This record gives sequence, C-alpha cells and structure tokens, in this order.
Amino acid sequence: MEHFVTTIKCLTENLQKQQTDYDEAIEKLFSEVSGLKDFPPIPDPQLEECAVQLWNWAGSKGATLRKNQKAKVRHAACSLLYCYDAENPTEGAIRIQILMASKTGRTWLDCRNPQMADPFLRLAVKSLETLYSQLTSRSDGAAHMTSSKEDVEKDLLRILSCQAESAIGQGNNQEAVVHMQRCKDMLLRIPKDTAYLSLMCYNFGIDMYDLRKFEESAFWLSQSYEIGKMNVKYAPGSDVQAKVLRLLATVYLEWDCQRFEEKALNAVSLANKECVSASGLYLKIRILLKCGASDNHIRAGLNEMLDSEVSLDGCLSTVKLLMSEDREVLAFEFLKRVCQHFESSPDLGTALVLHIELLLQRGKELLGKQKIEDIITGHYTGKQLTPQALTSLHVMLWDKASKHFEARNYSEALQWYNYSLSFFKAGQMEPNLSKLQRNRASCFLQLEQLEKAKDAIKEAERCDPDSVFTQFSIYKIAVQENNVKKAAEAVNAMALLSKSSVASEDRLLLSENAASTLLPLAAQIALESEQQEIAMKALESLCENSKDEAQVLTALRCLVRLVLSRIGKPSEETRDVNLDALLPYLKMALLAVSNQSKLPIEQRTEEANWFRKIAWNSALHCESSPDRMRDFFVLSYKASALCPPDRTLLMGQKTCLLMTAAACLELCRKSHSAQTEELTQALEHIQICWEIWRTLKASGSFPMDPTDTLLLLYEFEARAKLNDPKVETVLESVLELENVEAKVLETMAALAMEPPAHFPLLCKKALRVALSLHKKQPQADLARCSKCVHSLIKLSLPSGVTEVEAHVLEELWDYYEEALSVIAAAPDDFPEMETLWLLTRAWNTGILLYSLAQYPEAEKWCGLAMSFIRHLGSSQDSYETQMSGLYSEILDRLDKAKKNLVMEK
Repeated sequence: MEHFVTTIKCLTENLQKQQTDYDEAIEKLFSEVSGLKDFPPIPDPQLEECAVQLWNWAGSKGATLRKNQKAKVRHAACSLLYCYDAENPTEGAIRIQILMASKTGRTWLDCRNPQMADPFLRLAVKSLETLYSQLTSRSDGAAHMTSSKEDVEKDLLRILSCQAESAIGQGNNQEAVVHMQRCKDMLLRIPKDTAYLSLMCYNFGIDMYDLRKFEESAFWLSQSYEIGKMNVKYAPGSDVQAKVLRLLATVYLEWDCQRFEEKALNAVSLANKECVSASGLYLKIRILLKCGASDNHIRAGLNEMLDSEVSLDGCLSTVKLLMSEDREVLAFEFLKRVCQHFESSPDLGTALVLHIELLLQRGKELLGKQKIEDIITGHYTGKQLTPQALTSLHVMLWDKASKHFEARNYSEALQWYNYSLSFFKAGQMEPNLSKLQRNRASCFLQLEQLEKAKDAIKEAERCDPDSVFTQFSIYKIAVQENNVKKAAEAVNAMALLSKSSVASEDRLLLSENAASTLLPLAAQIALESEQQEIAMKALESLCENSKDEAQVLTALRCLVRLVLSRIGKPSEETRDVNLDALLPYLKMALLAVSNQSKLPIEQRTEEANWFRKIAWNSALHCESSPDRMRDFFVLSYKASALCPPDRTLLMGQKTCLLMTAAACLELCRKSHSAQTEELTQALEHIQICWEIWRTLKASGSFPMDPTDTLLLLYEFEARAKLNDPKVETVLESVLELENVEAKVLETMAALAMEPPAHFPLLCKKALRVALSLHKKQPQADLARCSKCVHSLIKLSLPSGVTEVEAHVLEELWDYYEEALSVIAAAPDDFPEMETLWLLTRAWNTGILLYSLAQYPEAEKWCGLAMSFIRHLGSSQDSYETQMSGLYSEILDRLDKAKKNLVMEK
C-alpha cells in the first residue's frame, strides 16, 4: 500500500502542476484509484491530504474542467478519503465525507452516468447514518441536537432524491418510487423541501412522457401535484401546479382518451381552477373533441375561452382545431363570435382572412367572394388589414387564381387576380404588383384579349422594368402577333436579364440562370404557334446563355431538326442557305459534347453519334459545293473522334477524311487563290487517314478496298501542285501496289502536268507503265494505248532548236514505233485524224533537222512521216500526192547539200 500512496501523491502533484490539457493526468489518477475495490483501509494521513488537495483543485478550476473531468477528480478524491480510515472520525470528518460523497454522486448524475453515481450516494447515506447515530448518543443541548438532526434529514432527503433520479435514469421505476416515498415521509418534518420534491417528480413525469411511458408519467405527475398540496406555504405556485395538471391531462389524452376521459377532464379542470390559461382552455377543447363530446359540451368550453379573455390568436387556433376535427358548424359559429368579440381589435383582419380561407377550403367560393368584397370595401373606408393579414390574403387569392388557371378556368383566375389588384393603389410601384399584372396578362392572352394583355404588361413594365419575366410576357404577346422583330428583342432582353439571379414565380422554381428555364419555354411557345423563326431565335439565345451543357445540346438538336425540315425543299438556293445555317449549330454541338466530361460515356457517345450522322448526311447534300462538303465531313470526323473507336467507326472516319481531302482538291481546281492552304489541309487529312487505314488493315483484310490507291492519288495531286519533291516517292508507292490500274497511272500523268504542277518526267514514267499495262492485257484497248502514245510523243517532241538532242530523238523514235505497232494491230479502227497528227509531227521534226543541216536525220524523220500515208484511208491519195512531191524536193536538196559538203572538204 505504501507504493500506492506514493503513486497517488506523485499523480496529485503532477495534476496540480498542469496548466492546460489535464486529460492524461486525470485519466492516470482515475485509473489508479478505480483499481481499488470496496475502499480498503489505508491509514496514511498523506492519503487524506491528497484527497483534500484534489477536491479543492477541482473546485478551483470551475468552468475550465469539463463535467466528466470534474466527476473523475471528485471520484478519486472521495475514494481516497474513504480509504483513509482514521480511528473514531470526528463529526467534522464525517460531514466532509457526506459532502464529498453526495457531490460526487451528483456530478456523475449530471454526466448522465447513474451507475457511477450509485456507490457514492450509498456511501453518503451510510455516513449520514453514522453521523445521526453519533448525534443521538449525545446527551448535551436538546436544542442543538434538534438543529443537527434537521440538517442530517435535509441532507438525507437530498441524497434519497438523487438516488430516485439515478433509478429513473437506469429504468428502475419501482426503486425510484421507494426512494421518493421516503422523501415524502420526511416532508412532514422538513416541509420547506415541498417545492423541491414536487418539481423533481414533475421532471420525472416529463422524462417518462418523452419516452412515451404514459403510466409512469401519470404516476409521477400525480405525485408532483399531491406533494404540492401537502404544504401550501412551501409548495410551488399555482401556475406551476396548473402546468403539472395540464401535462397530466395531456398524458391521459395521448395514453387512451376514451379510457381516461374523466381523468383527463378532471386534470385539466383542476388546472384551470389553479390558474386559468389559454393553453389550459385549449387543452380542454382538445380533450372534448378527442373524446367525441357533444356540441353543447364543446360550446361550454368555447364560452369559457371567450369569458376568460383568451387572445385572438388563441381563439383562431381553436377554430383551426375544430375544423381539423370535422366540427365545421361549431368552427364557423365560434369564428363568427370571435370576430364580434374582437371587432375593435386592430388584428381583426387575421380572423377575417382565416374565415375566407376556411370558406374556400370547404368549397364555399360564393360566400368567400362576398367576404373578400366586404374586406375590399372596408379597405377603402378606413378598415384596413394589417400588412401581415393583407399578405396572407394576397397569397390565398393568388393560390386560388393559380389553381383556376391550371384548370383552364381563365375567367375565374382573372377574377381572383383582380381581387388582389383591388388592394393596390393607382400608380403604386412594387415588384409584387408587376407579378400580378403579368399573371393577369397571361389570363388575357388565354382569353384572346390581346389589347388588355398589352395594357397589363405595360403596367408590369412600369413597376419592374428589369424583370426577365416581364420580357417573357412581352415575348408571348409578340408570338401571338407574329411580330418576329419584337419577339427577337424580347429574347435578347431575356438573355441579358437572365444572367442575374432570380427568385421563383408562378409556381416555377428557377435556377440561378433563368435562361435555362424561360428560353426553352419561349421556344416551345413559338413552336406550338408554328412560329419557327421565332423559336429558332429563342433556341439560339439559349445556346449562347445557358450554363447547362446538356440543355444546350437539347436546344441544338431542336435547331438542327428545324433546319433539316427545310433542307428537303427543291430550290437549290434555299437548300444552300439552310446548309449554311446548319453548320454553326453543328460546330456548337461539337464543342458542347467535347465539354461534357461529367456525362456517362454511353450518353456522351449517343450525343456525338447523333450529330456525327447529321453532319455526314448534310455533306451528301453538297455535291455541287465542295467547300460545304469539306466542312460537314470535317465535323462528322471530329464528332466521331468523341466516340469509342470500333471497326465501323474507323471505316466512317476513313471515308470522312477521304471525302474531305477530295473536296479540298476540288476547291483547289476551281479556285486560283488560297491554293496552298487548301492543299496543305488536304495533306493533313490524308496523313490522318493513312494512320486510320493502317489500323484498319491491321485488324483484317480489305481485298477490294481502293483506299490505298485513292490516298496515293490524292497525295500525288496535292504534292504535285505544291511542287513538293516527295511527289516522285508517291508515284513509286503507286507502282509498288498490287494490281495497279492503268487508268490510275493515266490520271497521275495528267495531274503531273496540270497547272500549277509541271513534272514531265514523272508524267512520261506513269504513261510508259500505263502503256505497258495496256499491252499486257489479253485484249489490249488500242484506243487507250493510242492516247498514251500520243501523250508520250507530245511530251517528247522538241519545241525548238535547243531541244534537238540525239537521246531525245531516239526516245521519240521509240514512241513512234509504238504508234506504228498500234496502227498495225488495228489499221481499220485507228482514227484518221490521229494518223494525220502523227504524220504531221514526224514531218515537222524532219524539217527542223533539215534546217539544222542534220540531213541524214532529216531524211529519216521525213521518211517516217511518209510511212503513215498508207494509213490515212480516204485522204491517202491527196496527202500522198502532196507529200511525194515535197519529199522528192527534200531528197534532191539533201543530195545537193551532200555534194556541196564534199566539195567544201
């Protein structure tokens, strides 16, 4: 035990040294003391000293300690004090024990821990018994003895009541009853604690009532009342006694009204005798109603209320109670008497408004209207309602009007709105008046009274010019008048005003951005009126102003559908205008879908796919307009990029890019300006298409797909016109293709020389391969062969003296031999004009060589030209006659030229 004392002393000193954060020190001390069982005797004065120090320390800290911390310190101090077992403790020591034990128990009760409180409360009782025994064993001073015994009994009553509270907290009601009975018995000797015990029983009754333990609650409340009657001088006031009885009556009411009707009525009647109050009188009516009392019994209770000068609010609450219990006749009867009773009260309007409300609730509209008209008359003859009552009336009138409007009873709705209007002064400026006028305008519009609607809206605009709802009403009128300009102005104003936050109106709860609600509604109204142009204005404004991307997409879908409905019209000019209108909507849609990061991937894909297909189909309408076709296919491709890729989607992307590249090239052919930009764009699309095509080819075979050829053909054209040296590489790639067609090479040959491209060598290379392919066919196409040869000869013919070179002439001679072989293969089918063209070009080449004194070569080419004469057909004789003479002259000149040349040597 010596070790225990040392530990406690050390912990006590540490705790006293702590300035803040006592948790750890208190827990160590509490844990150490809690290890003791049944307070073993430890006769060490140091222990008593620690107990006193701890007790005083806890008292000095006040509010700085939490309740639970204070309870643990007091727990430790009291335990240590009881462990110090001094022989023959003095009266003072015992009183200290009683003080510590009772306060420790009380503190644990305040912490809602009755189990911890019980041992200390028992210790306190035991110490009190010891003290009482000491006091009774003395023989000195009878007066002093009486005083000391009274003090002990007061302490005991307090501790017993705490034990009763602890028992209640642990759900042991019977134990609490035993403790409280002892306390009641002691009241005969110490009557001053009557109020204390009465209030404690009342609190027990409340606790049981909150737990819906009606039997226990009724018992404790009855005890509270009975204790209060034991000694009137020291009892709680009559108002408290009445409060106890009202709660008791409520318990009986909620427990079983039919079974305890008499007890409930007795309790509330006693309460009203103790201290009459509005709540008591109201409770009595409530009990009578619940128990199904006759109208006469209830009337007696209502008379009692009026006689007791219950406030107007209390009477009106009773009227509502009567209505809720289906005592309509009594309710209206009592309400009429209340209005008479409070006729001079400034708050009478509250009763009148309630009367109207109840009449309308019961479907008595005609009577309700009469009452309203009476109030309107009174309003202008000095009997005005209070602002609060008037506000309630306005709300009621608007609600009634709104319900009639929803039921399409527009005339009735207007009448109720007009009742509300009657309470406003002419020229009054108030936002609520603006709302009222807008509502009236809506009724007029439905009744097709356009001029009256306009007048109402003018008033609304005067009262609240910056209201988005007023602009909405102006818009509705403009739609009815088919005034596109006015409607557009209203839409623009709505868009501007909707950026500021607004409140709810006309049962329509608006978000911070009113555009998200009003502009779609505006579009719907226009569409229902078949005003497509106005509807499109509203939808465009919504797209520009709404922060809701999903809503923007819906609006764009609607706009697209509206435009598409026009595209089918036969006029090409109209179709182009509509296609131009469609394009910006699709661009906005693409941006909106790409920003939809919060959308589920399935929904995002669905949106992108929808706009992708629209762009694709629109592109197909643009056969005569390559710029539009390009733009739509680009949009279709970009939309597809927002979808998860699969084989079908990649095929679509490939087609989009091919068509886009083709459109760019077509634009280039038609325009002489901005060619470089178009060609560069075409190359970009081609490169992306190559990547997609490689991905597709890796996933399977495409034996009949011409994509390789088309991409190379488009790339060749773009690079050729950009004068890109890589064009030769493209041609090589084409030549490496399996089963390359001669037609493709002929096209490339043409492209190689189509301005601004100029690649004659590449052109000839392509034509040679094309000619070779034609010749390899089982049945050669002689016409195509002829065209190839024609082009090769045309490209190879020397155009002047500087181009006359041996290798050029040699290459040209080879092409002429090809031409002769083609003619020989089908002499009857070869065109005469083509033969004449070959003849002429060969003869001219001979003449050119003759002029250069290259006589042998000149003779060779002129002779070649003569060989074509026999293939001329019908004109053979004519040309043979002319050519023979000329040829003879040339041969003569050649001979002379040769002789002269020999003589000069």
